[in-house]
Amino acid sequence: MVTKISKKPAQPEADAPLSSSVKDSAQQIWQAGLGAFTRAQAEGSKAFEALVKEGVNIQRKTQSVAEERIAEATTKMSTMANDITSKATGQWDKLETIFEDRVAKALNKLGVPSAKDVNALIARIDELSLAVQKLSGKAPAQKVAAKVVAKAAPADAEPAKATKKPAAKVAKKTAAKPKASSTAPKQ
Repeated sequence: MVTKISKKPAQPEADAPLSSSVKDSAQQIWQAGLGAFTRAQAEGSKAFEALVKEGVNIQRKTQSVAEERIAEATTKMSTMANDITSKATGQWDKLETIFEDRVAKALNKLGVPSAKDVNALIARIDELSLAVQKLSGKAPAQKVAAKVVAKAAPADAEPAKATKKPAAKVAKKTAAKPKASSTAPKQ
């Protein structure tokens, strides 16, 4: 025998409130999304502008800090360069002094007179010329002595010992000395 399976009638009344509540929930979610999107659009530009302002402030601060660091580094490098330059200059000066001393010693050993020796000889020659002129009566002693003193003491060289005496004293000393030419035989 065959038994019939009977179908239970669907409960449309019980399923209707469930599907209706799902539809309502979906509708509310959709509307909430639309509201959030609208609010984000309205407040998004404000938030974007606020972020831009904050970014500008951070950029300015970063630039000022970077400029300070660069200034410090530049100062340190300048100081180091100046120190190195002064040390190098000092070393060159020492080397120059050593070189000059050695050249002077070598020239002295060879019998070459120094600038100081030459200036002393020039001063002595001028004194002798003055004495000869005074003895021969060609020029007044004081005028020639003043020229000799001015000529014998160049500005950049050390004055010779003979030029330290006043011209009048030099003239008196040379006049007081006996004439060596009168006792010597003439040739």
